[in-house]
Amino acid sequence: MAGGAREVLTLQLGHFAGFVGAHWWNQQDAALGQATDSKEPLGELCPDVLYRTGRTLHGQETYTPRLILMDLKGSLSSLKEEGGLYRDKQLDAAIAWQGKLTTHKGSPPLTTATTPKPLIPTEASIRVWSDFLRVHLHPRSICMIQKYNHDGEAGRLEAFGQGESVLKEPKYQEELEDRLHFYVEECDYLQGFQILCDLHDGFSGVGAKAAELLQDEYSGRGIITWGLLPGPYHRGEAQRNIYRLLNTAFGLVHLTAHSSLVCPLSLGGSLGLRPEPPVNFPYLHYDATLPFHCSAILATALDTVTVPYRLCSSPVSMVHLADMLSFCGKKVVTAGAIIPFPLAPGQSLPDSLMQFGGATPWTPLSACGEPSGTRCFAQSVVLRGIDRACHTSQLTPGTPPPSALHACTTGEEVLAQYLQQQQPGVMSSSRLLLTPCRVAPPYPHLFSSCGPPAVESIPVFGALCSSSSLHQTLEALARDLTKLDLRRWASFMDAGVEHDDIAELLQELQSLAQCYQDGDSLVD
Repeated sequence: MAGGAREVLTLQLGHFAGFVGAHWWNQQDAALGQATDSKEPLGELCPDVLYRTGRTLHGQETYTPRLILMDLKGSLSSLKEEGGLYRDKQLDAAIAWQGKLTTHKGSPPLTTATTPKPLIPTEASIRVWSDFLRVHLHPRSICMIQKYNHDGEAGRLEAFGQGESVLKEPKYQEELEDRLHFYVEECDYLQGFQILCDLHDGFSGVGAKAAELLQDEYSGRGIITWGLLPGPYHRGEAQRNIYRLLNTAFGLVHLTAHSSLVCPLSLGGSLGLRPEPPVNFPYLHYDATLPFHCSAILATALDTVTVPYRLCSSPVSMVHLADMLSFCGKKVVTAGAIIPFPLAPGQSLPDSLMQFGGATPWTPLSACGEPSGTRCFAQSVVLRGIDRACHTSQLTPGTPPPSALHACTTGEEVLAQYLQQQQPGVMSSSRLLLTPCRVAPPYPHLFSSCGPPAVESIPVFGALCSSSSLHQTLEALARDLTKLDLRRWASFMDAGVEHDDIAELLQELQSLAQCYQDGDSLVD
C-alpha cells in the first residue's frame, strides 16, 4: 500500500490473554499461508501491520509477530522463553531488517506458514496456550514474571495492586521499556498499540501500568485495550469471585484513563458478583468451562472487529476508530459477533439480513447483558467472508424487490442500509470484506451443525458499539463494590490498595456510567 504499513505493536498480558493471543496468531498465520496460494485473491488485510521482518544470525529472513507478551513462571510448557526461531540467547545480536516492509508474494520468509508444523495437539492435552501456538516468536517477545507462579496455590498474581507493583520494579519496567523501544524504533509509521489484558486477576494491574507507560512515552498513538475474562464462575468460590470483581473494576477504570478505547471481552453473562449463564451462539457448540474454546471464539471476534485498522486499502487508524466510538467520554465499548454468519446456499446477503428482523443480530461478547432494548450511540461493523456473487439480490428483471435491501446495487450499500434500518441516525462505520476468518486446526471444532468437520474458514459479522447497556453494567459493578466488607478482604488491600483508592474507584465508575445514560447522543 502507498506509504507503507501503519504498524501496530501487540501486548499480551496474562494467561487467558495468552490463550486468545495464540488463537489470534494462529489465525494470522493461516491467512499468511493462504496468501501464498495462487488461488487466493490479493489480500485485503495488510499483514505488515502486525508482523515484522528480520534476519537470523545465519542471514535467513524471518517474519514474526510484533509482539510483547508477559506471563508467569511455569506457563510456557515446552516453549523456550527466547523462542525457537533464532536459537540464540544473545538477543542483541538479532539483526533488525532495515529494508522496506512489504507483503511477500514471492518466496515467503521463514514463518510457521512455510516451516514444518508440530503435530496438532488434542484438546485433552492442552494445558497452557503454548501447547497449541503454531507461530514462531521473536526472542524479544516473551517476558516472564519470575516472582509469581502460574500453578499452585502459593505465589499467585491475584490482586490488582500486585500487578501494578510488578511494573514499578526497575527490573520489569526496564525490560518492558527495552522491548518497546526495540520494536517501536524499527517502525516507519507506528499507529499504536493493542493490549490484550486479563481483567480477572493481577494482570489487570500490569495492564493498567503498561497502558500508563505507553500513554506517557508515546502520546498521540492509539492504545486500544481488550480486557479479557475467562468463562463462567461459581458462587462457591468466594475469594476468587471477590478478587475478580475488584480486579475487573480497578482494571476497567485505570485502563480507561490511559487508553484510547477499552472493550471488555467475555463469554460470561455478567461482570458482577451474580453469576449469569454464558452466552449462546446459534451455530456453535462450545464448552464454556474450557479456556481453549472460549479464547478461540473471542480471537475470531477480535480478528474481525480489528479489521478497520489492518486494511491494505483505506484503513482507519486506531486513533480515528477510537475517536469515532468514544465521544463524550465514552471510552468503553461493547463487542458482539455472529460466528459463523449464516448464509444458506442460494441465499443473498439481503435475504440473510432480513431473516434477523428488527432484533440486534449479534451475540454479546462484553458481559453487559442482552443488547435488545438498549441504545447504540456509535458503532463500527465488519462483515467478512461473503462471496461477491451473494452481496446483492439477483432478482429477475421486472420483479419488485421484497425490501429496500434487495434494491441495493452493491454489498456495501446493503450493509449500510441494514445498519441504518436497525439504528436510525446512529453514526455507523461498516466494512465488507471477501476474506473469511481462518479456523483451521488447532482451532477447536465448534461447527458440528455447520457442514463437514474440516471447516477451514467461516464468514463472521462483528461489531464494536458504544452502548447504553454500559450504564447499567457499570452502575451494577459499583453497587456490588459498595456491598463488600473490605475488612474481610484485607489480603487484597495489603497488595497495595488503600481505602481511599476504593472510594475513588466508586466515584470513577459512577462517572463513567453516567456517560452512557440514554439521551446523550450525537443525533439528539
